[in-house]
Amino acid sequence: MLPTEKIYYSLRETEQETGVPVSTLRYWEKQFKELNPRKDGHGNRYYTRGDQELIKRIKYIRDELKITRIEAIQKELKSNTKRSDERQAAVEILLRVKDELCEIRKMIKA
Repeated sequence: MLPTEKIYYSLRETEQETGVPVSTLRYWEKQFKELNPRKDGHGNRYYTRGDQELIKRIKYIRDELKITRIEAIQKELKSNTKRSDERQAAVEILLRVKDELCEIRKMIKA
């Protein structure tokens, strides 16, 4: 039987998955209307996989494309250029490869 993927992820799980601090996630919710996590009666936030992908995209635009103004990030999100999507995917793949190579290096040294 295949494990089922969760539908909602907590604020902490989203922080771990995306690498974006909780305080930044809360700030981005106010700045990007597309980012609107579900909240329960206690105010706890729950993000979907789509929310997490949007967060990763915002982070990529900010960190890799060096676009820091909120208005400029919003514009880049709306343009949804294929080129930046491909670059983001390539960066994510390269980071995974780097992590795997570091693990191999540790095994070789042991």
